[in-house]
Amino acid sequence: MCGIYGITQKNEQFIQNYIDRCSHRGPDGQGIWSNDKITLGHNLLSITDQPANSKQPWITPQGNILIYNGEVFNYAELIKKHTTFQPKTLCDTELLAWGLDTYGMDFIDDIDSMHGFAYYNISKNELIVSRDHAGIKPVYYAEIECGLVFGSEIKGMLDIVPNSRKVDPMAMACMSLTGINATRNTFFTNIKKLLSGETIVYDLNNKRIKHKKRNIITPTSSNIFSEEEFRFEANQTVKMSTLGMRKIGVFLSGGLDSSLVAHELKKITGEANTFTNRIEPHIATVEEDFNDDARCASILASHEGYNHREVICTPSIVMEHWQDSIKYIEQPMYNASLSMYYYTNKILSHNGIVITMAGDMGDELLGGYTKYWSLRNGKWGDIKSHSDLIGVWMKRIKRPIQLYNNKITAEDIHNELMTLYPDSLFNADDIVNSYMALDCVTQVPEEFFNRNDKYGMAFSMEGRFPLATKRFMKYCLGFHSKYKIGNGKNETKLPTKLAYKNRLHDCIIQKSKTGWTCPISEWQYKDADLNHFLNKISPVKQQDKGRIPALILESWIKNYSMELQK
Repeated sequence: MCGIYGITQKNEQFIQNYIDRCSHRGPDGQGIWSNDKITLGHNLLSITDQPANSKQPWITPQGNILIYNGEVFNYAELIKKHTTFQPKTLCDTELLAWGLDTYGMDFIDDIDSMHGFAYYNISKNELIVSRDHAGIKPVYYAEIECGLVFGSEIKGMLDIVPNSRKVDPMAMACMSLTGINATRNTFFTNIKKLLSGETIVYDLNNKRIKHKKRNIITPTSSNIFSEEEFRFEANQTVKMSTLGMRKIGVFLSGGLDSSLVAHELKKITGEANTFTNRIEPHIATVEEDFNDDARCASILASHEGYNHREVICTPSIVMEHWQDSIKYIEQPMYNASLSMYYYTNKILSHNGIVITMAGDMGDELLGGYTKYWSLRNGKWGDIKSHSDLIGVWMKRIKRPIQLYNNKITAEDIHNELMTLYPDSLFNADDIVNSYMALDCVTQVPEEFFNRNDKYGMAFSMEGRFPLATKRFMKYCLGFHSKYKIGNGKNETKLPTKLAYKNRLHDCIIQKSKTGWTCPISEWQYKDADLNHFLNKISPVKQQDKGRIPALILESWIKNYSMELQK
């Protein structure tokens, strides 16, 4: 995992400042390359080879320039396939450089990766900037007077992008209504993001984006489900995700997906270092026991012999890490647990972890949420088109937040999302799989992958998601949702439950769905110090679960000196 940065002018000082600002992304090295048209920079976190063999910017065989953040998980397969490529290192950057030289953008279709990269073709004077199929690795960009500026994080480009400290109305409206910002805009006006699977080609001569390409996984729903095949594919996708030479830690939530990852990792490597949050003081409500995850994770870890550690989260931990969690996430999120997520990554790093694994995207691929059950059983009405699907998706939260009168309407957001998420995601023969595929390229990258990248990299850790490889996504979206969801409300995520029955502990197979959640909304009633802390951010207006995301938004506005646009 690394950081990439660039600007289409000769400006090494700007790129050096950008590198320094994001030094947490790569403590193992840094580098800059420039000519009179462009400057490219890189932070290095070496994973698959020694730093001396991994230095970037990388000079390709044809003399072009590559800066790259990520991993090519099918590296071994591609080495066998492309026999004309003769590697001199163990670094997958070398393979990517050769492939882009040889096949151009088509090589992106060949790799199963998480990535953000920029490839400068000197003779054509054009720049290819790409984000992986699932949106695991972020890439942000802005078109400014000199051309294009881009990077792995936003903070380094704020001062060079006009009006960037004004809150973008479209981004704010989308999050206020749906709980996430699934638009191309970031919350910083004029700063955009590459969408999941998106690649752009920038023409330096004419200062314009001349071509865009998307590479996303669509719901074919044409295959039947096999328990044996499912276990094989799960094993293979975890195996692909183990490449490298650094210590791996697993976020073991106590749910099916992270348990599957830890189980397969232990089979493949012989060990699993697992970490689970325990909430103190313990909170249990009618809706959720917040330590049920920790209980089940502990049982599984003991049963399978994991090196297991509980990370205790308390109100004081929340308060201590609130501001850092806002600073490093860069953009506001509709999630009350940010402080706990940030702190947990900190503990993994202190325990020598450099590569993290998590089970994110399992719910979206395999039908893990009750909303999918409701959709399957007609609870959300008749969905006949991609437009209908987008409209239903926009109703995904119960508590929209609105800090000011935004002129962007729900219809405006619907129209915007229709332009960003192609109708190839819609399969009229399998509406539920269509909704899940849409979640895979909206909810997952914007919430789960984003927070993992920002909080993991804050401590120089690379985050991996075995269930989000191209291979596994194609496999899971390739069989019909009728194999994933049964008639009963608790009959969700059936492929994992059926395939791993008698392989994972019963407490995991039979466990009800819960979230990786910190009970700040519940604690605020009982902990006077926490309540006082939250009131200092903003006076209490209402005591409900929508309050904390609103306070996160307020803290972000202050932290980044943002201006709300009326």
